[in-house]
Amino acid sequence: MAKNSENGQSATGGEVTQKAPASRQRTGSGKTPAQPSLAAMPLKKTRTKAGQGGSKTAARSTTPKSGPDTGQAYYGQATARVVAVQDDLVEIETLPGPDGEPGQLVKNEVIFICPSVPNDRGEQERLKAEVLRVRGSTADAQVFESTQGVAIGDPVEQSGEMLSVELGPGLLGQVYDGLQAPLPKVAAQYGIFLPRGADLPALDTTNKWSFVPTVKSGAKVFAGDTLGTVQEGRFKHKIMVPFGWPGELRVSWIQEGSFHVREVVARLEDQSGRERPVSMLQKWPVRRALNAGLLKRSLSRRLYPDEPVITTQRLIDTFFPIVRGGMACIPGPFGAGKTVLQSLISRHSSVDVVIVVACGERAGEVVETINDFPKMTDPKTGSTLMDRTIIICNTSSMPVAAREASIYTGLTLGEYYRQMGFDVLLIADSTSRWAQAMRETSGRLEEIPGEEGFPAYLESSIKGVYERAGVAETNDGSVGSLTMIGTVSPAGGNFDEPVTQSTLATVKCFLGLSAERAYKRFYPAVDPLISWSRYLGQLGSWYDEHLEAGWTKRVQEMQQLLQKGDSVLQMMQVTGEEGVSLEDFLIQQKAQFVDMVYLQQDAFDDVDASVSLDRQKLTFNKVYGLVDRDYTFKDKAEARDYFTRLTGLFKNFNYAAEDAPAYGDLLKQIDDLSASAH
Repeated sequence: MAKNSENGQSATGGEVTQKAPASRQRTGSGKTPAQPSLAAMPLKKTRTKAGQGGSKTAARSTTPKSGPDTGQAYYGQATARVVAVQDDLVEIETLPGPDGEPGQLVKNEVIFICPSVPNDRGEQERLKAEVLRVRGSTADAQVFESTQGVAIGDPVEQSGEMLSVELGPGLLGQVYDGLQAPLPKVAAQYGIFLPRGADLPALDTTNKWSFVPTVKSGAKVFAGDTLGTVQEGRFKHKIMVPFGWPGELRVSWIQEGSFHVREVVARLEDQSGRERPVSMLQKWPVRRALNAGLLKRSLSRRLYPDEPVITTQRLIDTFFPIVRGGMACIPGPFGAGKTVLQSLISRHSSVDVVIVVACGERAGEVVETINDFPKMTDPKTGSTLMDRTIIICNTSSMPVAAREASIYTGLTLGEYYRQMGFDVLLIADSTSRWAQAMRETSGRLEEIPGEEGFPAYLESSIKGVYERAGVAETNDGSVGSLTMIGTVSPAGGNFDEPVTQSTLATVKCFLGLSAERAYKRFYPAVDPLISWSRYLGQLGSWYDEHLEAGWTKRVQEMQQLLQKGDSVLQMMQVTGEEGVSLEDFLIQQKAQFVDMVYLQQDAFDDVDASVSLDRQKLTFNKVYGLVDRDYTFKDKAEARDYFTRLTGLFKNFNYAAEDAPAYGDLLKQIDDLSASAH
């Protein structure tokens, strides 16, 4: 637990007092021999005083408070022991406390299991775990590390905290695992293989940040209010009052200068007169929405999303838009282009911060992501894309418990930057493997399974994740957003499996990838016939204002044309061209033309990979005018020849830069060809 240097307080504001050591551990026979290796360690116990964070938590409570205010918790002292081990699931039992009564166990509390046998380096390991289920004086906990060598009777330390992440300047550009361990630093200290029990601070404690106060001594502040700023790259990083602090506070002292993240930069006085030190670092439990308390106290408020995220992908921005602060999913079979599409969206979208959660992906894909992002150029600034990106990766070879936690870690970091007023894009790849991790843990807990063995609470868990996205007005009136896009990898491309169906019941934009389109090299391989976006109608007024009146109506007409064209194509595959009329054949040619020149986009062309909204408007209106008019071709061969030539000219036009001579020439050739048709 991170502590400030003054007043013995934690970074989350809980008070810490010292207790005398009283280590004990029961054996299988019920005796309590001394544990010399742990008895010399200091005992610390947290208490919650009246008026300082609420009433004391009842014994064996199943809902811990954030930070250390959970009633009873010991640090560096065994308060429980292991009684059973099954893979990464352990059962623990509490030991009697100083008063002879068993200690309390709290659901979602972080504990540390201390194997009796030291590791190869002769060090005492502390394996992080999380309590999943409490049953009287025993509890089941999932371990975020390998449990090899853990034995019955091994001591367990309670942290008194929920699974939390560190928040502060220095997050951007980092690569973490699902528990926020900085992987480059771990590799530098321990080598390329992640050692068990390694514990390094998530934020650099040696780097100094120039803190500029925005309030003065005597100012009244609340949780989430900005105390000052530091410059993090091109962003003004706001240092805010810890989000869980209650009531009105007064700034009793604040200083300007360069400091480490753990150094005290201000002191706040609560209504009882107690001073609380504030550093640039604070912690927050990942399974709890960061702004939940702020919304409840009306310090912040949620807003209705009313503008799209511009991805510069024609198919998405025009036909299946994603609202800023919205929820979208990209299901598809393996090899359908999910990774490339995610890369394009994260690189070109109109957002400030990008968070990529590689949840359970194969190691090769994760390594590719880590290597590619620093090399990609940010189209906004010209610097590396990694400067505004956070990568959280848990490969399929890592423990399932850490994989399950990784999405919550990414969400909390995204909410933190949203609370500063930034637009954040979170891409989770893939939620299928996250759900599989839940299924594995649920099976070990012997819970009643649902469809295909997934837990019965699968859908509610998926909803709980996606619903943390949204638009919020923060304490100072700035507006931030968190947009979440999750990819789903259904086995065999089966969209009827539980994870896909539960996701579709939650999100409002569905970009379904098609193996058939990928096989034809139609990229992005989003199938326009099965995909949908409920945001298209919601954004109608925005399109009318920023593009032109009637935009949504014309898009819907194009969607109907694609549906009709597919119906004719299915008929032609049975009867041949001879079995359809010239009128139906013309509908099929028009639909194919729209698909070839507007829906498809070359991700590896410098011009076509990213298309501005203005150019999308020009191209769409040009295409709409060509397919909305009437033609009087004498036969099908003439119609086919016309649309083939038109498709070739338009593809070349898509590759032409706006300042290139070919741009105007190709537009003229398209107009001339259209005028020559009858």
